[in-house]
Formats: sequence, C-alpha cells, structure tokens
Amino acid sequence: MQIDLPVVWAAIIGLGVFIYVVLDGFDLGIGLLFPFFELKNERQVMLNTIAPFWDGNETFLVLGGAGLYGAFPVVYSTLLPANYLPLIMMVIGLIFRGAAFELRAKAKRTQHLWDLAFICGSALAAFCQGIVLGSLLQGIKIADGQFVGGPFDWLSPFSIFCGIGVLITYATLGCAWLILKTDGELQRKMFSLMRPMAGTLLGVIAIISLWTVLGLPAVAYRWFGSGHLGWFLPVPILVLASVWGVYRAIRRQNDSLPFLLTLALCFLGYSGLVISIWPNIIPPSLTIWQASSSHSSQLFALVGTVIILPIIFVYNIMQYHVFRGKVREGDAGYH
Repeated sequence: MQIDLPVVWAAIIGLGVFIYVVLDGFDLGIGLLFPFFELKNERQVMLNTIAPFWDGNETFLVLGGAGLYGAFPVVYSTLLPANYLPLIMMVIGLIFRGAAFELRAKAKRTQHLWDLAFICGSALAAFCQGIVLGSLLQGIKIADGQFVGGPFDWLSPFSIFCGIGVLITYATLGCAWLILKTDGELQRKMFSLMRPMAGTLLGVIAIISLWTVLGLPAVAYRWFGSGHLGWFLPVPILVLASVWGVYRAIRRQNDSLPFLLTLALCFLGYSGLVISIWPNIIPPSLTIWQASSSHSSQLFALVGTVIILPIIFVYNIMQYHVFRGKVREGDAGYH
C-alpha cells in the first residue's frame, strides 16, 4: 500500500503554519498592544514575556516555506507571483520588528523610535499575512501551473478586511498571553482589554465567514452543497462556546483559560479555512496532487523532516517549560 505523500505533506505544512500562527501570533500581538501602554516598565515586562521565545517561534514559518518549496513547487509559481508585494512587505515588517526587539534595550535617547519600529513592524507583518490569506481565499488565476493574473489581484476589500482580521486575532492572542504571564496592575489592565477584544474577534470571524459564503461560490458549495454540512456545523457552535468561555474566565479572573480558549478560536478558524478550500492548495482549482513534486522528491524530504521535526518540537517544549510561570519587573533571565 503506497502512502499518499501529498496528503502527508499537506498535513505537515498545515500543522507548521498553524503552529506559526499561534506562536508568532501572540508575540506579534505584543507589538500591536504597545500603543495602549506607554509606561516603560510595563512595555519592558511585555517584551520580557516573549524574549525567550520570539525568534524560536519563527522556526515554523521557515518549516512551512521550505516544505512548500520541496513538496509543492507549483505553489511557488502561483502563490508567490500573485502576492509578491505583500510578502515582501511582510518580510520587511519582520525585519524591523526583530531589529527593534534587540536594539531598543541598548538605545537611550532613541528608544521611543525603536518602540515605534516594533509597533509598525508587528502591524505590517500581521496585516500582510492577512492580505495573503484573503488573496488565497478569493482565488488565484492559474493556467498551465502558472500565475496569469495581474500584479495587484491581491488587493481587494475582502483581502484588506482579512488583514484587519489577522491584526485583531494576533492582538487578542497577545492580550490573552499577557494575562497568562503577568500579574498585578498589568494583568488587571489586560483583563479589562480582553473583553472588548474577544467580542471584536467574534464579530470579525462572523463577517469573514458570511463574506466567504456569500461572495465566494466555491466556498459556499463546499459548506452547503457537498452534503457534509452536518460535519461542519460544530465549528460555529464551538466558536460561540469559546467566546462565552473567555467572558466567563474574565469574570472569574482565571489566568490560563483566556489564552487556551483563544487558541481554540484560532484552531476553529483555521479548520474552517481548511474545510473551505480542501483539497485545493491554491483555490479555486489547483489541488495538492497537481501541485506536488515527484514522489521520490517528497519521500526524500520526508525522511529528513521525520528526523528534524521531533527535535524542533522537543526544543520548543523545553524552552516553554524552562521559562514557565509569571514574569515580573526586574526578573532575571528574561533579557
């Protein structure tokens, strides 16, 4: 019995992208929350909560990109040319964010400028990721395995709103992470901020869901015309239950539940995306099998991945274990 390698690689890349969204999402969210907190000591604690993790979190972005290149090379001749500008701007945002993270602590007179670079870099990276997501959902023009659209096909009201949606998602993740990792006055402020952010995120999820169903016939058919609606119905029900759980956790001043339930919201949104486009990797017509490299290439890359991936997981689990617990002002080991 031959293994369906395109399905295996789709699962690996899908998992890598989801882990990246979750892990880099909350540390990008810290940058999005910076404008709400002007005190230097609060900003420093916020940064200290992600100092041991932020660069390791981006490992999964590399995994997803390298996996696409090795397993689905046709994606590079379609998705990338269709989104060159937002992808380049995303990389620029990540560079500014990373440079600002390292240099702001060494700057004295110009620290406020590095804070601004951290805010703008985080916002630009998150917004451009949403743009690419919107571009993917609305479909990319393909002929003979090549992109045949225009250089600004990615620019649409839907993709812009998806960019805003990702900004709100990451900011909510960042807020929930800070509830988990801080205490005292900063945590109290995060509890107050989490309530409107969770409600706004629910509204964004609802709008994007309605927009995709009403504006994208292929997605509407996938949900309502394929005979699998019964399998999909739990997704919106679980979304509502998760948001209700966030509000309940806030009322009870629970530290960990807001973060766990926000992760659940991200998973449900991601699963909705997968349901909407499967088995296409580039909607509306390029399937994972059409975009695949040769069987031998995928098998060769899979052997290396099976060896390396557990090491990456163990490393990440270890660092989160070592730096578990609350972060307070002046704590050693977080700089």
